[in-house]
Amino acid sequence: MFEMKKVIGSLLMPLPVTLLLLALCLLFIAKTHRKSYLMSWLLVVGLWAVSTPFVADKLISPTEAKLSPLAVNKHKDINYIVVLGCGLHPAPRLTANLQLSGCALSRLTEGLRLIKRYPEAQLVVSGAGYNKTTSSALMASTAISLGVPTAKIIQNPQARDTAEEALLLATRLVDSKVALITSASHMARAQDLFSAQGIDTLAAPVQFYSYANSQGYRRFIASASVLKAVTTYAHEALGQQWILLRRMLDPQAL
Repeated sequence: MFEMKKVIGSLLMPLPVTLLLLALCLLFIAKTHRKSYLMSWLLVVGLWAVSTPFVADKLISPTEAKLSPLAVNKHKDINYIVVLGCGLHPAPRLTANLQLSGCALSRLTEGLRLIKRYPEAQLVVSGAGYNKTTSSALMASTAISLGVPTAKIIQNPQARDTAEEALLLATRLVDSKVALITSASHMARAQDLFSAQGIDTLAAPVQFYSYANSQGYRRFIASASVLKAVTTYAHEALGQQWILLRRMLDPQAL
């Protein structure tokens, strides 16, 4: 009974229930336009498939397998711990940590872990924002509230994307030992852009999805969170192709 409740509950979530209803509708519509009808089925089945942990595991695990958390026992000293910006939800009535997205909090948490291990390092928090609120300011406030001295924090509030983060931090970080914190999906592109500015970085990835460990029936049920993860990796693939195109047109572009 418990498992049945979980299965039914999973199927009644917005994404799977919508796809199931679409499939039901397709059973009753006219099939005179066979190509359009078959294409509609392919789209519904395809969207269901890429939203399951089973397919997401095949798409994501090869990239995640190449990465691991920063091994602090292998690096005696680090000069800068750079936390790249992520999402934010400005709301002045809330504390700084509650205005950061889950992605930003995950990155900042790793930054706080490393700053305790490397107390001589500087914590660099990056990212622009909107409504007069920046990701870097929110992360700085959160870090201070958790005990990091203000003097140890450097903000980079003008950077709107990773390319600008690397460019604006280059003069400070070149020839230093830098731990770069970002999502596992984003690490390859981020290190590439920092390397283009002459900054060597140690990868400190966060946000591993690890869908290989999904249980039983859950591996085959569509989920909005899984679709979001696949979308994140698709965004990174497009971003890498954009960099290649920009460099083909102008080798000095990025």
